[in-house]
Amino acid sequence: MDTFATWPPFTPTPASLLAEQQRMWRNAWELPRVAEQAYGTQVGTTPRDVVLENGRFKLLHYRRSTAPRHAQPVLFCYALINRPYILDLLPGKSVVERYLEQGFDVYMIDWGVPTSADRGLSLEGHVDGFLQQAARFIQQRHHRRDLHLLGYCMGGTLSVLYASLYPEEVASLTLLAAPLDFSGTGSLLNLWTEHFDVDTFIQTHGNCPGWFLQACFLAMKPVQNLLEKNIALYEQMDDREAVAGYFAMERWLNDNIPLPGETFREFVKKLYQENQLVRGELRLGDRVIELGRIRCPLLLLTAAKDHLVAPSSTEGLRPHVGSSDIRSICIEAGHVGLVVGSKARRTMWPEATRWLSDHSI
Repeated sequence: MDTFATWPPFTPTPASLLAEQQRMWRNAWELPRVAEQAYGTQVGTTPRDVVLENGRFKLLHYRRSTAPRHAQPVLFCYALINRPYILDLLPGKSVVERYLEQGFDVYMIDWGVPTSADRGLSLEGHVDGFLQQAARFIQQRHHRRDLHLLGYCMGGTLSVLYASLYPEEVASLTLLAAPLDFSGTGSLLNLWTEHFDVDTFIQTHGNCPGWFLQACFLAMKPVQNLLEKNIALYEQMDDREAVAGYFAMERWLNDNIPLPGETFREFVKKLYQENQLVRGELRLGDRVIELGRIRCPLLLLTAAKDHLVAPSSTEGLRPHVGSSDIRSICIEAGHVGLVVGSKARRTMWPEATRWLSDHSI
């Protein structure tokens, strides 16, 4: 049977043609305002102060209008790829806002933009470098020995390494789409890196260029990235909030930064290709990362449609840690929708912030 013969025929009527023509004129009328929004949309607007700085690394502290309700502060550890303001994208689309509303003092690491001088910086250099420096600074500032640690994507991997080395300093660990167990094939990155010659690549480039990572991510979902989202913009040109969200996301997606060469090499070889973390073989300097030392409460947040980090990669941490209190939340969203999507804002983040509140003093 001819499949196309079963399709209902579409015969445009004068009324439908008129409606479409009117919509085209309305969208054309909106173009100057849309262009103005493209230039005027501001991201990362929650008031904050730089409270610690070391070269390109900065520790941000978000201002509160009221006293915090919890003694333990929260440190956000973002990935080394793109910029951290995705966690504070727009008013109403800000993870930072949610934790401030729940009564926490919130800090976030901005890893800055690496230069060629940073090409030798390793995983150990990040974990025992500015991540440790930031955590100790916050602890001293709040007269505490511990804090809550929240890591997104690659920042979740760094957070797990830190919690394994310094378990007494981490009151709880919240992991968003964190790549941890690399044994599966549910992620396109796992397939892409399987035979990737990272040594030659880094020998050639020094650092992993931002444009290379951007090209890889775009190629993973070409139709959505190059066609569908632009059609969606056209369909919503009269919705100011939707247009602002579109341009905020476009700014973040194209705000690419390089990744230090040695860190990229270690991440590809030791994690993606050899899965050393959950095998108990990963070493930072002369220390083996022992996941069993992590005994704090864990919250694992994943997205069922994540094409970069499969939920199984994050959930793969479970059998290896010593924690008895582990909670998982998985929603129908993608890698970035887990942070800024409407479903995440309605359901996941209220639940995640309540969970942390219940595990705080």
